[in-house]
Amino acid sequence: MKIPANQLSAHLRSPLLPCYLVSGDEPLLVQEATDSIRRKARDAGMDARELHVAEARFDWNELRSSAGNLSLFAERRIIELRLPAGKPGKQGGEAIEGLAEQAGDELLLIVNTPKLDRSAAASRWAKAIEKRGGHVQVWPVSVAELPRWIGERMRRVGLSPDRDAVQLLVDRVEGNLLAAQQEIDKLRLLIGAGKISAADVEQAVADSSRFDVYKLVDAALSGDAARAVRILGGLRGEGTEPVIVVWALSRELRTLSLLADSVKSGVSLSNALQKAGVWKNRQGLVRSCVVRMQSADIYRLLKLARQADATAKGQAAGDPWAIAADIVIGLARGTRKAA
Repeated sequence: MKIPANQLSAHLRSPLLPCYLVSGDEPLLVQEATDSIRRKARDAGMDARELHVAEARFDWNELRSSAGNLSLFAERRIIELRLPAGKPGKQGGEAIEGLAEQAGDELLLIVNTPKLDRSAAASRWAKAIEKRGGHVQVWPVSVAELPRWIGERMRRVGLSPDRDAVQLLVDRVEGNLLAAQQEIDKLRLLIGAGKISAADVEQAVADSSRFDVYKLVDAALSGDAARAVRILGGLRGEGTEPVIVVWALSRELRTLSLLADSVKSGVSLSNALQKAGVWKNRQGLVRSCVVRMQSADIYRLLKLARQADATAKGQAAGDPWAIAADIVIGLARGTRKAA
């Protein structure tokens, strides 16, 4: 069955289904939907959880073996599978189908993916989950909906914002929901519950940090490697979680990759920027980076970003900050295209 994300809370008042597919391009909303399902499962006695991330060369036999270890005395558990590319391939699809069939009272399967294209949504593995469980489709929050979304989030944590306070946050986060939630959490910590004005927001933002991930990304896009590295060091010194930094860089790299592919296929850069949803006040910055870089540079940095994500989450050895530094320097310097 299909479950709209805004109806998930109502759905979870009933017993859990054996398996769930959570898809969408808003990391915050996908994570929150997954967390809600996981909390319901824990309340039902599923305390054990296994997380698998199907990156390149993932061993699908490991996943099959994990699910096959169930026994009469085994703990009831959750198997969570993340598909960063959204397409597991033939072997992976067969493994997911088998897990969907095996899921039930002792095993809950949760699969996370980006937004699925038409072919992926119609694949056998996705349909197998839909048949036995639910597909939670997470849709982006539109520009028009963003003020209401931010206002509701602020009220949820006890803040009572005026219209200008909400609009200031809307302008600051530019559609980045994860950033919006972070700003709301900081406001709650710094100011506390109650009424909040635009002046309060400005003061809290000024007090909370000299550096942020948006300045980091923009410095790298602008070609200012020294400033980007300085901001990265500031973020690290202030205790920013590396996974947030990596997420912001990965998001920008995916956009750059999409733009580069569009231009290569004959689409004008202006049309590609508009189709990709790049905000008008950032189009000049992004345009300069696309012009400066080779497609091969972008793909190489995307691979680095996946490596940084794995290290930031403890799934691989390495220093995510060092890899992030390589990414921002690579973004800033690029490779000049031949005339």
